[in-house]
Amino acid sequence: MHFRPLHDRVLVRRIDAEEKTAGGIIIPDTAKEKPQEGEIIAAGPGARNEQGQLAPLDVKIGDRVLFGKWSGTEVKIDGQDLLIMKESDLLGIVEHSSRLKKAA
Repeated sequence: MHFRPLHDRVLVRRIDAEEKTAGGIIIPDTAKEKPQEGEIIAAGPGARNEQGQLAPLDVKIGDRVLFGKWSGTEVKIDGQDLLIMKESDLLGIVEHSSRLKKAA
């Protein structure tokens, strides 16, 4: 199935959290929280501004993003648990340190 979000919505796949702490303690499934980091799988074209012009999204497919704990609507597409949310629900884009060094 192919899914294309409308307007300023994005489709996000959660990135699994670490199963061990920094000290090496294994976290059981019952104690894990849902991760608040994900990857953009699909994005809509953008929202219309007050003048009726299309304002493109700041995120693109493949970006790693942070979002709120209760953000988005959970859906199951092709057996995968995914989230549909508005771009405004995203808190930010996670940039890798190698990208940051190149930018500086």
